[in-house]
Amino acid sequence: MNPLPLVAVAGSPNAGKSALFNALTGARQKVGNYPGVTVERKSGRLQLADGRPLELVDLPGAYSLEPASPDEAVTRDVLLGQQKGERQPDALVIVLDASNLDNHLRFALQLIELGLPTIVALNMVDLAKRDGLELDPSVLERELGVPVVETVAVRRRGISELQGALDDMLAAPRCGVHESVKADIIHLQRRAREIAAAAVIRETPVRRWTHRLDSVLLHPIMGPVILAAIMFVMFQAVFAWSETPVAWIESGVAALSGLAAQIIPSSLLRSMVVDGAIAGVGAVITFLPQILILFFFILLLEGTGYMVRAAFLMDRVMHGVGLSGRAFIPLLSSFACAVPGIMATRTIDDPKDRLTTILVAPLMTCSARLPVYTLIIAAFIPNTRLAWGVGLQGLVMFGLYVTGIAGALLAAFVLRRGVLKGGGGGFMMELPKYQWPAAKDVAIGLLTRVEIFLKRAGTIILGTTILLWALASFPQARPGESQVDASIAGKIASGIEVVVRPIGFNHDIALALLPAMAAREVAVSAIATVYSIDSSDETAAATKLEDRLQGRWSLATALAFLAWFVFAPQCISTIAVTRRETNGWKWPLFMVSYLFVLAYCAAGLTYWTAVSLGL
Repeated sequence: MNPLPLVAVAGSPNAGKSALFNALTGARQKVGNYPGVTVERKSGRLQLADGRPLELVDLPGAYSLEPASPDEAVTRDVLLGQQKGERQPDALVIVLDASNLDNHLRFALQLIELGLPTIVALNMVDLAKRDGLELDPSVLERELGVPVVETVAVRRRGISELQGALDDMLAAPRCGVHESVKADIIHLQRRAREIAAAAVIRETPVRRWTHRLDSVLLHPIMGPVILAAIMFVMFQAVFAWSETPVAWIESGVAALSGLAAQIIPSSLLRSMVVDGAIAGVGAVITFLPQILILFFFILLLEGTGYMVRAAFLMDRVMHGVGLSGRAFIPLLSSFACAVPGIMATRTIDDPKDRLTTILVAPLMTCSARLPVYTLIIAAFIPNTRLAWGVGLQGLVMFGLYVTGIAGALLAAFVLRRGVLKGGGGGFMMELPKYQWPAAKDVAIGLLTRVEIFLKRAGTIILGTTILLWALASFPQARPGESQVDASIAGKIASGIEVVVRPIGFNHDIALALLPAMAAREVAVSAIATVYSIDSSDETAAATKLEDRLQGRWSLATALAFLAWFVFAPQCISTIAVTRRETNGWKWPLFMVSYLFVLAYCAAGLTYWTAVSLGL
């Protein structure tokens, strides 16, 4: 007995493929898994007009015949007749989203080149018309060389016409003809855009402007230049826009410190409140405006639809160092915090690709480093205006972020050619429409960041600061002796100083390094707490932290400290989540070790270079 004709329904994700499959087969469906994999197999029966039955199989959505996930691998294997327990389809129904035609046509061109009898279902034409796009299916037929049927699957429009086309196709198979499927992705995308543009009868100015913007923002030369310019402006704004709110917060912290000193009698309690809690936590809270400005830009870029386009711009660079394009989003998340960035690597299917992304994520400059960068830059880099709207401090901040990104890419390059040998693959994502971000969404995002920051300041930073205050306050110093030097913290710092003295670090930095492992911002609160304890009078205690640093550190030491924090091992939370995501201590220890070596070498190289230049 001859098997029933097998017709595969294929297309990119979100094309309405499953809705079309359900409309064609109704309740006559079977669901199971493909042999050997946990990918769902959905098949159903369809009765043609002349009574002949055929079997329809709904393939997992894919962007390319070069798979980037198990679902896409199954789709490729079925279409090529290489899937175990599955025969090659006798014909294809390719489902396209009419409102996203150029992106979906790229995969359709590959499918048609397979040489199977093919019908194209131009789906969701109602939504396309609602958005101001009207297409000519006859042009698509001419360009693709296969029948094209307009459908609205969710409303069963065009289903009978599609069944009729299936009947005709099985009676007289018709295959499309066009350029080779072996063409690279850029060539396919160009051809897809040409076909989509030719099929347009009418479209709104908004859609035309989207294409014009993309032609500039995604240009191989202009695109990266614009991305770099946006980042540059963002870091200039971190300093230029924050001066006034930072001054307000500093005044508030100073007033609170003075009030506490008046209310609480001279005692260890007053020292703990003023020198510990207020000085330490207040030094970190001062940098809240810079963090909010940074996240304001990030939220704007996400809300406008530009952030996904930035991922596409970086895809070629990522691929060049052995990372998958899918790694971009987790690394981008790591600019906020490495913890959610590492958790986001769960979307990466290749184990070595995912592990590489986890190991380099801490090198992306998280927001916790921003208070450290801002403090040192404000203290040692002059607020010089280089050109209109361009300040030296913002330029240095931009350079630190770029150095972190370059370090992550270099580390990935080395790892993918060493212990995690392999190469990254490209990735596909739908490009969202350009739009003005909703003010409410931006406000909620900023309020959420404030909540997270203040919660962190009131728990981890406060707790670590109080612990450091206690270690720095006992035992009490003898007359004429520095309290910090005599304390337990001072003795611990003296031991650490032996290791870090060759790279230009002093006793103050040695004392701040250990508590900074709890959270990056604690380095600032640790320095503020120690200086507050060691202040001999209220005037010294009221001196700005930046001014005190200038009197105790050389410029070479300050630059080395910045270099250390670009590469330094991450906080305990990052180490813990790495251990959880890798199911053991092997890779977290490896990560901490290589980051420590990188940080030590970078700080040493920076220090001795600065000294040789007379800094």
